[in-house]
Amino acid sequence: MKTDRLETAVPAGVDLHQYTRSLVRVHEAVLSGQQPPVPPRPLIRQSWGRARTQGVDPDRGGDCRQASAGEVERRRAACGLTDEALLALRTGLVPAAQSAGHIVVIVDADGRVLWRDGHAGVFRLADRLGFVEGASWAEHAVGTNAIGTALVEDRPVQIHSAEHFVRAHHTWTCSAAPIHDAADGRLLGAVDISGPAETVHPSTLALVHAVAGLAEARLREAHRTRLDRLRAIAAPLLAKVDGQALVTDRHGWVAVSTGLPPIDRVALPERADAEQVWLPAFGTCSLEPLPEGVLLRPRGERSVAGTRLVLDVGSARPTLTVHRESGTWTYPLSGRHADILVHLAANRSGHSAAELAEHLFADRTRTITVRAEMSRLRKRFSDLLDHRPYRFLRDLDITVAA
Repeated sequence: MKTDRLETAVPAGVDLHQYTRSLVRVHEAVLSGQQPPVPPRPLIRQSWGRARTQGVDPDRGGDCRQASAGEVERRRAACGLTDEALLALRTGLVPAAQSAGHIVVIVDADGRVLWRDGHAGVFRLADRLGFVEGASWAEHAVGTNAIGTALVEDRPVQIHSAEHFVRAHHTWTCSAAPIHDAADGRLLGAVDISGPAETVHPSTLALVHAVAGLAEARLREAHRTRLDRLRAIAAPLLAKVDGQALVTDRHGWVAVSTGLPPIDRVALPERADAEQVWLPAFGTCSLEPLPEGVLLRPRGERSVAGTRLVLDVGSARPTLTVHRESGTWTYPLSGRHADILVHLAANRSGHSAAELAEHLFADRTRTITVRAEMSRLRKRFSDLLDHRPYRFLRDLDITVAA
């Protein structure tokens, strides 16, 4: 799970009632355009700013249609959470939630509530709030909240009382953590514990974070099983291949290779023709589809001269498209990776880790997170990115489509 720290909502040792009242004063001051008595947490300030920009009404929330029962079932089937992952979430959180007077909520990557469990009395409170299966708890729908903000920030988040953007949510406290697919790292959704504001506890965030990690471990186990199955199919095939070759699953995880240094994963494009593909790690490769995977053979063409990149950040799902004489291929990007690449495209001389941290988080000290993200990017696009400083290679022609 991607996080370098857990930031609880209530500082240790404060009087809870007094602190909660102070949050209300901060909320009212900020929304009325006045100087607050103390600044909100940076996480909250940024989220409130997004909610205001997106037109969320602090009294009524946003206007978002509740999904039908049929749509909820379709989303459950498509969300990517296996039965084993769901079992880990439920067994790890529901007993604690019931005893503490909380509910457990699981949402998909869009913030749609897919499952609820926990304390029956809190269910009734949630029903009156519209916090029900099929509801959207994304930031653009209901403003700052642990679920929606955790999905945007892609890290565990705890929100208490008047840190919520919508006033009707001020009687609640929530802790949520994102869940990622083991195969491609994409965000699948989030798990949340919510309850009355007076039940806030710092350990709740750590519990949700830990159990989300257990669910991700179950997803990794399922992915390893699929990769083992592909390896059993591919090993006899590669034994007959001369020269360099590798077999990967459809997410680029290497099942078996021959004539190549050990590598765990290659960056497969989202779209490719049936005969060849350009991989940042190997250059142009021939491609042959296999059951549950692909056979790749490097052709040795690795120069970036004449390569044109298009960063498309104007749609809901950002992409990087690589145009070469031999073909065009498109790679999906996470929101944070798209933000980094757009910033590097606008600053071709490059940035240090501290400078990127300032851009991403308004905090130059968060260099550990930056280096981890850049390591992931350079593993995927090693032939496009340089480091010391972090930047695109000079010979690339880059266009940003917003």
